[in-house]
Amino acid sequence: MLKVNNINIFYGHKEIIRDASFTISPGEIVGLIGHNGAGKTTIMKTLLGLTKFTGSISFNDHEITLKDHLALQSVGALIEKPVIYPFLSGYDNLKLYAKDLSGMDKLINRLGMKDYIDRKAKDYSVGMKQKLGIALALLNNPQLVILDEPMNGLDIEATILIRKLIHEYAARGTAFLISSHVLSELQKVMTSVIIINHGRIIINSPMSKFTQEKNPKSKLKTTDIKQTTNLLQQAKIPFDRQDDAVIVDHKDIDKIQKLLFDNEIWIEYLAPTGLTLEQKIVNILRQEQGGDNNEN
Repeated sequence: MLKVNNINIFYGHKEIIRDASFTISPGEIVGLIGHNGAGKTTIMKTLLGLTKFTGSISFNDHEITLKDHLALQSVGALIEKPVIYPFLSGYDNLKLYAKDLSGMDKLINRLGMKDYIDRKAKDYSVGMKQKLGIALALLNNPQLVILDEPMNGLDIEATILIRKLIHEYAARGTAFLISSHVLSELQKVMTSVIIINHGRIIINSPMSKFTQEKNPKSKLKTTDIKQTTNLLQQAKIPFDRQDDAVIVDHKDIDKIQKLLFDNEIWIEYLAPTGLTLEQKIVNILRQEQGGDNNEN
């Protein structure tokens, strides 16, 4: 579907994006993550043919350039903030771009906008404008949707609704590229992750692989933690002591359970440990930041 190959972007003499390459397939939900100023919005604008670049971008095998936007007819987008006509109603804003009024009405109802859709957009709250921007991006059943901070200004109910809509569209084959600082929300929808740092893509991975622990650990509490540590040492099973618990390799759990049972020690708590997505991403970016500092 979307193929980005070695794009480079400069603002004057300053390099903003360096050798960025990635692909997005139908139904894939890609999270684009990075610090402020990392280049996320620049990449999104470039995919929409709004920024000069070197390299190549194609959508369904049709090239996208600064002058040729024909391939973007089946791409929806919300970048930075909704671009709407304030003195038109929300309905008329949508009608300007709708190819199917019946489909547009269904989208209005699905987004819960019916009560205010005929009011002028200038009177909308931030959340209402955001919903209208998302509706514009989803209009006409696009094959690819690009969303920059889509949850901005939305309450919890609207956030859950947008999340459901993204899943519904993806199930029908629509691909998404989404940038958001709300990683907890992004984690609930994305199937792949791209992490960008100082204009370079440093991670491009399916979520199933990204969240997989290389050496999964478990936290264990027992009725006699002192005797537990003695038994682990005698059996030469590696562990780390953590307050009133031990951290052990997940692969050793069966062996440990038998050892404890044989010595009449009972398990009070046993659960996997590991970094949250946010902690993992922060650690990756910190490591990269350290590497960049060492280079400079």
